[in-house]
Amino acid sequence: MKANASIYNQRLLRGQAPSYERLQARFAEDGSTPDDAPLALHCGWGRLLIGHTYPDPAALAEELLNEKPGERDIALYVAAPQQVLAQAPQQLFLDPSDTLRLWFSDYRPAQRVFRGFRIRRAQNQSDWEAINNLYIARGMLPIDPQLLTPRHQGGPVYWIAEDESSNAVIGSVMGLNHHKAFNDPENGSSLWCLAVDPQCTRPGVGEALVRHLIEHFQSRGLGYLDLSVLHDNQQAKNLYAKLGFRNLPTFAIKRKNGINEKLFLGPGPQADFNPYARIIVEEAHRRGIEVQVDDAEAGLFTLIHGGRRIRCRESLSDLTSAVSMTLCQDKRLTHKALTAAGLRLPVQQLAGNGDDNLAFLDEHERVVVKPVDGEQGQGVAVDLRTIEDVQAAVERARQFDSRVLLESFHPGLDLRIVVIGFEVVAAAIRRPAEIRGDGRHTVGQLIEAQSRRRAAATDGESKIPMDEETRRTVEDAGFTFDSVLPSGQSLAVRRTANLHTGGCLEDVTAVLHPVLKDAAIRAARALDIPVVGLDLMVPAADQPEYVFIEANERCGLANHEPQPTAERFVDLLFPHSLPVHG
Repeated sequence: MKANASIYNQRLLRGQAPSYERLQARFAEDGSTPDDAPLALHCGWGRLLIGHTYPDPAALAEELLNEKPGERDIALYVAAPQQVLAQAPQQLFLDPSDTLRLWFSDYRPAQRVFRGFRIRRAQNQSDWEAINNLYIARGMLPIDPQLLTPRHQGGPVYWIAEDESSNAVIGSVMGLNHHKAFNDPENGSSLWCLAVDPQCTRPGVGEALVRHLIEHFQSRGLGYLDLSVLHDNQQAKNLYAKLGFRNLPTFAIKRKNGINEKLFLGPGPQADFNPYARIIVEEAHRRGIEVQVDDAEAGLFTLIHGGRRIRCRESLSDLTSAVSMTLCQDKRLTHKALTAAGLRLPVQQLAGNGDDNLAFLDEHERVVVKPVDGEQGQGVAVDLRTIEDVQAAVERARQFDSRVLLESFHPGLDLRIVVIGFEVVAAAIRRPAEIRGDGRHTVGQLIEAQSRRRAAATDGESKIPMDEETRRTVEDAGFTFDSVLPSGQSLAVRRTANLHTGGCLEDVTAVLHPVLKDAAIRAARALDIPVVGLDLMVPAADQPEYVFIEANERCGLANHEPQPTAERFVDLLFPHSLPVHG
């Protein structure tokens, strides 16, 4: 864009948006958009309706009401939103997002070099599948590429960031050329659907995608880039401010539907819940169930609906008896109950004196140490092979419980199965925290950086502790915290895959073997517990072999998207409640 913005854009920036009639007159004068051709561009997940190409507010409202089920349409550049909303106030709402604009004359190229990934256009079915997996992980609508408006008709272009080592898609962004789309006399463009893999270990992917889009449109002679960002997404806003974006006083309107309920229902209880309580509270709020905040810091709340009251601490509720809770908390009792049910478990005994512990190690060669009553992976040490390591781990575990268990170690993948109402709702392979070398930073620095990224992605719930277990894992791999990890080399820095110590999840619900499903349901019934997270070691999620490790009476439902864990939990508590749909 030239430094002297057009009268229309100057008015937008001053908040003096012209009326529909004046916009139409302006575009008719420019010959840019005929009055009989209002513009709706399909982006694969829904349509972008260019507000000022519609002849009047009624026409724009009518088109929004034509939104197809399962899609999400957005009307943008709406100059008089009150006039559109007045046409269907029960079905339309004002999107609470902010619109930002970067004038390309204000843009400054990056001073840093982005390493470890490349950016290219999405071009085949495998690319679309990878983008959709990324969108689902981010809670976004997937794309149907068959619905896309063709590029020669002004349709969108999707770009992906691809990891150079694994070729995995780790980010994506969509761009729209306004000159191609609707002969925009201002020669603008817009950015949509910026998404980065929440497990991505490469820094700067989001910024690189935004810069790529800016420089792509800049090279095409366009003048600015607009984008829409949720009003409270401060992390994204910080990035855009750094790049030079400014607020643009224009509006967007959407139709009420189940996809965007959070935007028009308004905020739920104003309490600082952790993600495990928040996902339940938000689902209850969405259904019109009253939420009474008891202690947000502890994750305590009461749900009230139709005269029924149920107290919860995250996914632990009044429906779980004290006896079932005790069976899960005391790992010795868990072991006895599941063994009696005919399920497969490791050999287990209480840690004793040095001779007892050595005898157990000699018998099993590889040992796990854990406190009898512990959670979030605290005090757990895995795959110990010397009596010195066993004794040291026992002492560390006693910081969390004076009673410490020794268990036979079983290699494999760490599988979490969530059972609600004695039905399997979700299953995920949990992988230990891992870093990737860049040839410049030390192992300790990479751990700290990865820990910050995991904390940001999980609201502080997942961090990699720089403790003795991390040090032992790193040293057993032949490194120290001060070692520089070679570029491209991956290093697991924990042996346990607990999310609270930096682990990550891979959803395997769809491929879970029937034997594993049956074992999980039998375990839940043996414990007589309505909601439980069961941990198993398996060679693969689609194979029948397993060994049960433990049961968690308060499992994190927020860790299993896209599976409907919170929905099934609220179904269990209030079976007659139904989600509210627009």
